[in-house]
Amino acid sequence: MSMPPGSSDCFIGLMSGTSMDGADGVLVDFSAGQPAVLAAAHAPFPEPLREAFAALQQPGEDEIHREALAANALARVYAACVDELLRKAEATASQITAIGAHGQTIRHRPGLYDGTGYTRQSQHPALLAELTDIDVIADFRSRDIAAGGQGAPLVPAVHAALFGARDETRVVCNIGGISNISILPAANRGRPVTGFDCGPGNALLDDWVQRHRGVPYDDRGAWGATGRVDEALLAQLLAEPYFRAPPPKSTGRDLFHPGWLQGMLDGLPAPLAPADVQATLTVLTATAIARDVQAHAPDAQRLIVCGGGALNDELLRRLGELLPGKAVQLSDDYGVPVLQVEALAFAWLARQCVRRAPGNVPTVTGAAGPRVLGAIYPR
Repeated sequence: MSMPPGSSDCFIGLMSGTSMDGADGVLVDFSAGQPAVLAAAHAPFPEPLREAFAALQQPGEDEIHREALAANALARVYAACVDELLRKAEATASQITAIGAHGQTIRHRPGLYDGTGYTRQSQHPALLAELTDIDVIADFRSRDIAAGGQGAPLVPAVHAALFGARDETRVVCNIGGISNISILPAANRGRPVTGFDCGPGNALLDDWVQRHRGVPYDDRGAWGATGRVDEALLAQLLAEPYFRAPPPKSTGRDLFHPGWLQGMLDGLPAPLAPADVQATLTVLTATAIARDVQAHAPDAQRLIVCGGGALNDELLRRLGELLPGKAVQLSDDYGVPVLQVEALAFAWLARQCVRRAPGNVPTVTGAAGPRVLGAIYPR
């Protein structure tokens, strides 16, 4: 779709999540009120960059140098994604107000009013501005953490705008590397939007299939569907205290990483077949989401799923089994493809920053109040 003539409210959103497979980008026109996606693109990570970010999830030698090099490389991946978006939309850099770039999360350890919380999204926004000749807005989470919040999730406000309804409660579930839900009460009931991270999404599933099958993800969940769920392992995984912690809460690979899983496997009396572990991890993701939906949104009539996990048929089947009486749908059914929702959110957050309007939802993050999010790097 080409850029409509006279558009002056166009933003690009870039998202690279905890799955670490690449950058998703969208070019969005907000001039008509509701966002219109004019172009979408995906720029895969070169394997060395993926390996670099995976290594940075845990402490290691010479981290500052390695992180700086990875940030530079990410800026070039982002710039390639921007170039592709402009090409597809037949647009020029001068027609874009700003880019909202999330960066690659390598640490996420929020605190609550104790001054110890922090978050780190690796990227080089100044280099991205230099490469694209477009204003870049980055560092969206830290202001919310400074105000006592979790810094995440940041997408519920966008979920409410895209998927909220006047007369029914809905839950939007994004399944990236980590899964999160946005609870959207019926607009006529006067309750606030809430949301939080449920636990692992694709992160453990992708790590396990890469280790045992040599592929980046379990296509449609087909391999996991061949396995048998091990109830003993599932019980151990679900005993993780994070699942019982009350919201507001957020998490990441700092907690749910391969070493965490290996520790659980080491506690079993006998080794499991790899496909059985994959099946159990699939049910872990589905169970964590379903329990949170039942506990915090029992009146919800539908679960709208987006993110890469929405392409996992076995995961969706498990969700349907665990949420009887609730429709499990894809965001595509509401006009937004599953792989575009989060990138669209960062275009929206960039627009909020430019307008000096709040981007967080305090009832989601636990921040002291609404805050303008992001730091601007001029072109």
